[in-house]
Amino acid sequence: MSSPSISQLAINTIRTLSIDAVQKANSGHPGAPMGFAPVAYALWRDVLRYDPADPLWPNRDRFLLSNGHASMLLYATLFLAGVRAVDKSGKVGSGPAVSLEDIKAFRQLGSRTPGHPEYGMTIGVEATTGPLGQGAANSVGMAVASRWLGTRYNRPGKTVFDFDVYAILGDGCMMEGISSEAASLAGHLKLGNLCWIYDNNHVSLDGRTALSFSEDAAARFGSAGWAVTHVDDANDLGKLAAAFAFFKGTRDRPTLLIVDSHIGYGSPKKQDTSAAHGEPLGVEEVRAAKRNYGWPEDAQFLVPDGVQEDFAQGLGARGKTARAAWQKLFEDYRRDHPDLADEIDRMQRRALPEGWEAALTPFPADAKGMATRESSGKVLEALGQKIPWIVGGAADLSGSTRTSFKGEGPMEPDHPASRNVYYGVREHAMGAFVNGLVLSGLRGYGATFFTFTDYMRMPIRLSALMEIPSLWVMTHDSIGLGEDGPTHQPIEQLAALRAVPHLLVFRPCDANEVSECWRTVLSHTHRPSLFVLSRQALPTFDRSKFGAATGASRGAYILAEAEGGKPDVLLLGTGSEVAMAMSARDQLAKSGIRARVVSMPCWALFEEQDAAYQESVLPEAVTARVSVEAASPLGWDRYAGPKGTILAMRSFGASAPIQEVQKFFGFTAERVAEAARALVQVRK
Repeated sequence: MSSPSISQLAINTIRTLSIDAVQKANSGHPGAPMGFAPVAYALWRDVLRYDPADPLWPNRDRFLLSNGHASMLLYATLFLAGVRAVDKSGKVGSGPAVSLEDIKAFRQLGSRTPGHPEYGMTIGVEATTGPLGQGAANSVGMAVASRWLGTRYNRPGKTVFDFDVYAILGDGCMMEGISSEAASLAGHLKLGNLCWIYDNNHVSLDGRTALSFSEDAAARFGSAGWAVTHVDDANDLGKLAAAFAFFKGTRDRPTLLIVDSHIGYGSPKKQDTSAAHGEPLGVEEVRAAKRNYGWPEDAQFLVPDGVQEDFAQGLGARGKTARAAWQKLFEDYRRDHPDLADEIDRMQRRALPEGWEAALTPFPADAKGMATRESSGKVLEALGQKIPWIVGGAADLSGSTRTSFKGEGPMEPDHPASRNVYYGVREHAMGAFVNGLVLSGLRGYGATFFTFTDYMRMPIRLSALMEIPSLWVMTHDSIGLGEDGPTHQPIEQLAALRAVPHLLVFRPCDANEVSECWRTVLSHTHRPSLFVLSRQALPTFDRSKFGAATGASRGAYILAEAEGGKPDVLLLGTGSEVAMAMSARDQLAKSGIRARVVSMPCWALFEEQDAAYQESVLPEAVTARVSVEAASPLGWDRYAGPKGTILAMRSFGASAPIQEVQKFFGFTAERVAEAARALVQVRK
């Protein structure tokens, strides 16, 4: 433990760097970093198992700042701790992850200190946080990953994985429903390696939390199966040390540390205004705050001698020793267990086992076919036999979504290495949980009905923003689910999710397209993917007669060519409606109209193809086009063109058997053929 004088100097350096960065940027949130600087110092300097010189070593403890608006708390700590930068290849560099110049460029374009922490931009940021509660829920996935990895890979005398996970939460995180969902699941799973640290400062954006928040956090978490302890003064390093020791000694359940802090600058007025609204303090309040800390009032970005050395003597020395011991252990482990070591290596670089694609065998042609949720389940089961670290499940819909591995049973406290996660009816937490798994090296997935993606939109979006390969398996994809009616029949969700940058949305038309989509998804290491799968059976097309399903990897392809390769009309569709287009093609042929059917399972991938390929699939000269998709028409105009016809949903659905619903809304082969005839007649 460092001397009180150097400890206080280090804490005040975190505070004043945060004050100065926010003031210079004229933007940001200085209050939380000021109030919680002692906690960050106590955790990083004396508790965290983390090597600043090798910040990505696999068994490091994880730290997440769930209240991401307090980002300067993390940036200042990373700077003072001397965390090193790492390049895209994973090589540790000689420079800092966060420099003093980066702190001076807080919230500026191109800096490594954005307004909220961003994974991949700043080493030391384990997840992109900002939307409140997300980081907390990510931490649950990470804690599960640590336990899963340890159970699978640890051997007697060789503990390869046992990292702990810490997350700081603010009042806003505690108010967001995702924190309740995540805490409930963490308590159920008895995650003794998980520690949440609640910044109980009684301030939110609207002012004092008493305006809207008066629950007993200790009682709430106690009822969820957590151990709870209370630190009544964030400035008391002795009490903080005791609280962290309490966590370390509690391994049968997760721990909540409630830490009382106060946002204070020098005047009572500022405690209820700038702090709450995330404003810079202003010149006079900066002076008052620094005066209160015994700091030179006019000094800016001051880093006193000894502060960085203090972190090096604590965190640096401890982390170096722990990491070196782990490296030596892993060398022995690799010698004794080469196959397991190879799996670990592959996970770390998001590679897959040799020969994994052998799991993907063709489905035979079948006019009756199967639902794409069924074929997806079969493919997932086969892939699971080749790729041990695919882990996931559904939000109380494992049977409906076909996303459980047979014979493994559920993940439970006494069965932590199962790959079947039962998330319960917690879609929002499930999404962030999956991101936590993926950020820990696993290929995590989550499943539910497609309409319920509305409950988990933020973690889906964040997976795209972080550029991580999270997998989302969504079933009951359209009005085709029938009797459950409009509350369960997605309409606008496809268009909304296609609009998310970097997200690959797949709506496959048959079993072989499903298989090819899975192949494509798993080949991507920096993009999340979302499957949209049918409840109803769809025919499995005879690929010896029609286009190869490998075309799905390019987003869109010619499934059925027009006679002579010269189409009069293009029939475009995705998912279940492709079968309607295929039937319409046969009807049109009887009228002497040559139709090409184009399956378009992934618009984003098609947009990334070169112009020549796009032209080969959708020739500009063929302006007679009919698109058919039982969802919002938004976006189809780019493919149907100004002279085409878009068959889509322009209302919510209805409750009735599938055939009646489809006929009522006009999703039939006859209507597709009719629309095509009208266009060809006009063209002629």
